[in-house]
Amino acid sequence: MNEPLFPEVDHQSTRSGHRFARLRSLPLRVIVPNMVTLLALCAGLSGIRMGLEGRFEWAVGAIVLAALLDAVDGRVARWLKGTSRFGAELDSLADFVNFGVVPGLLLYIWVLKFAASFGWLAVLAYVIAAVLRLARFNVMLDKPKPAWQSNFFTGMPAPAGAIAALLPLYLAQIFDFEPQRAIAGIVAVYLVFVAFMMVSTIPTWSGKKIAARVPRDQVIPLSVGVVLLVAALISFPFPILAITTIAYLLYIPFGWRLFRRLDREWKAAEAAAPATPPDADAS
Repeated sequence: MNEPLFPEVDHQSTRSGHRFARLRSLPLRVIVPNMVTLLALCAGLSGIRMGLEGRFEWAVGAIVLAALLDAVDGRVARWLKGTSRFGAELDSLADFVNFGVVPGLLLYIWVLKFAASFGWLAVLAYVIAAVLRLARFNVMLDKPKPAWQSNFFTGMPAPAGAIAALLPLYLAQIFDFEPQRAIAGIVAVYLVFVAFMMVSTIPTWSGKKIAARVPRDQVIPLSVGVVLLVAALISFPFPILAITTIAYLLYIPFGWRLFRRLDREWKAAEAAAPATPPDADAS
C-alpha cells in the first residue's frame, strides 16, 4: 500500500520537541555585531551601483566605509561578548563580497573592460585570491603561534588588498586622466600582483597589538591626530588614499625583515631554553 503524499503530523511529538527544535530568542549583544557586518555588506554592494553609474568617487568611499565597518564589527562583538560561529561565517562572506568581488568589478567597469579577456582574467585572479586568502585566514585562526606573530598577517589581508587594488583609480582621479586601452594592461598586471600578495606567505605587519594600551599622556595627541586624519581623508580622499597605499606597499619589505629578525630571536630563545625536567615518578 502506497504511503500518503502528505502524512499526518504528530502534533503531540511536535509540541514535546522530539521532531522540531524549539526556537530560542537571541540576545541583542549577538545581533548588533551582525547588523554592523550587514551594513558593511550593503556599503560594498552599493559601490557596484556607484561604479555602474560612473560615480567612482562614491564607489571608492563605499569600499572604504565597508573596510572601516569590517574593522569595527569584530571589536564590537568582543566588547559586547556577542561572538558567535554564525557571525564569523557572515563576516567571512561579507569580506569576500566587499574586498574581493566589488573591487574587481569596479576596476573592470572603470578600465579593465578595455583589456577585454586579459582584463577579465585579472579580475578572476584577484577574486579567487581573495576567497583563498579568507579561507586560509579562517583555517589558521585555531593554529597556535607565538604571541609576537599576532602583529603580522600571512600575506596581504583582504581589506588592505581591496584598498591597494584601487590605487590606479586614486591616481587617475588625482591627475585627471581618462581610462583607456593603453593603461588597461598595466592595471591588469598590477591587479594580478595584488592578488599574488594576498595568497602569498609573505608576512605583512599588522600592528594590532602595538596600540592595545595608550599611555595617559598620549591620549590627547593621539585623538587630535585621528581627527585630523579623518578630516584630511574627507577633504582630500584620493591623495590620502594614494599616499597611504604607496606607503603600505613600500613598508612590506621592512615588515618582512622585521618578521625574520623576530623569528630568529624567538628560535634562538627556544633553543637556549632549558629542557623540561623528566617526571620524577617516571620509571
